[in-house]
Amino acid sequence: MTQIDLERQKQAKLYGRIKRRLWLVDQGITLLYAFLWLVTGWSVALRSWLASMVNNDWFIVAGFAAVFSGIFFLISLPMGYYTGYILPHRFDLSTQALKDWVIDQLKSLVVGAVLGLVLIELVYLILRLTGDNWWLWLTGGMLFFSVLMTNLAPVLLMPIFNKFTPLDEEHADLADRLVALAEKAGTKVRGVFKMDMSRRTKQANAALTGLGNTRRIILGDTLISEFSADEIETVLAHELGHHVNRDIAWLIGGGTVLTALGLFLVSRAMVWAIAVFGFTGASDPAGLPALMILLSLYQLITMPIENAFSRWRENKADDYALQATNKAEAFSSAFKRLANQNLSDVDPEAWVVFMFYSHPPLQARIAKAEGWQEAAPG
Repeated sequence: MTQIDLERQKQAKLYGRIKRRLWLVDQGITLLYAFLWLVTGWSVALRSWLASMVNNDWFIVAGFAAVFSGIFFLISLPMGYYTGYILPHRFDLSTQALKDWVIDQLKSLVVGAVLGLVLIELVYLILRLTGDNWWLWLTGGMLFFSVLMTNLAPVLLMPIFNKFTPLDEEHADLADRLVALAEKAGTKVRGVFKMDMSRRTKQANAALTGLGNTRRIILGDTLISEFSADEIETVLAHELGHHVNRDIAWLIGGGTVLTALGLFLVSRAMVWAIAVFGFTGASDPAGLPALMILLSLYQLITMPIENAFSRWRENKADDYALQATNKAEAFSSAFKRLANQNLSDVDPEAWVVFMFYSHPPLQARIAKAEGWQEAAPG
């Protein structure tokens, strides 16, 4: 039976501390960058320069976003290189060559630029057309975009970065078991696919992605090679638990409420920012740094609330996995193996869980499975 590797746990705690410190630094750099644009007058100056070139709102928004985001990308690149390449290699988690990492960054840049441009143009269109009620219309737009991306990401975006292939004959029995498990949960899937995670990492993962006719089961090849069929079944059962418990609706609904509240508060704060920094109104592209600061601060404040809500739903999905499979030992073994392979801290401090954890800590999930096994008859 799999056991927690205590030496790996020492590394996991160190890895977690470093990542939290880097996150804090990244947040500080982001807020400072946006703040400098406001207090130095760069924001209004750039918008005025763009407006002097052409009287077109779409062009001004695109130009402002390109300059503002482009400089920020360059400033963030060293941090991204350290957190995305150096640190995972230092802890023996990454298998990716530098060339492949650079290619991934270029892909992310192109995809992010295209999607970001579309999104920012639509945001400012709403700001121009809807007056003081822009926060309500923008909430509806964000809801639509979230549902759309959940549906399209598995077929349009994820294949840009990873190769997905149906499970081969060697794993036909596993595929049949997982499809049967999905049918038991009342969901139809388009198949079981293997994702080439090993090309980048030694970590393992599985997911149930998409909505409706794009829903599919995805297993990392690192999961398939290192985990038993029973362990994989319990991991996938957890993902199916989200479907049974209607967690997508719960999360979208809860997220929409928080988004609406956040945008309403931001709309009130923007009245003050407009007066202080000399914007022409909420639809002035020069106000983008102010929007960035206000939304970032709101996200920081509400992050523990969102994480607590998510942990609640994840806990219910664990309950479903144990009930549906009746394989508590395999469930416990799977999460011990994930802790070892993914370098996850099984027992983090309470404040770390409160602030950062969207899932229950692994020790609690393992204890739940072991308690379930002890309570099982026979």
